[in-house]
Amino acid sequence: MPNLTLAVDDTTLRRARIRALERGTSVNALVRDFLQRLAGDGTAAAGMADFLAVTGAARGDRTWTRGDLHDRRD
Repeated sequence: MPNLTLAVDDTTLRRARIRALERGTSVNALVRDFLQRLAGDGTAAAGMADFLAVTGAARGDRTWTRGDLHDRRD
């Protein structure tokens, strides 16, 4: 698998690491997942919508809680 190098400022990387830890994953996994969705069968617009949703969450604009994500009621 090839490697990809990105340049990002320290503050952004630190905040991304915190968000990844909150989600129980890594920044690498989040970026890989985003790129797979962007390059996948969906449209670029859907990929951008995913990206905007993630960045909105990184700004603290999320409307869900951790409990909402783990609600397993049918």
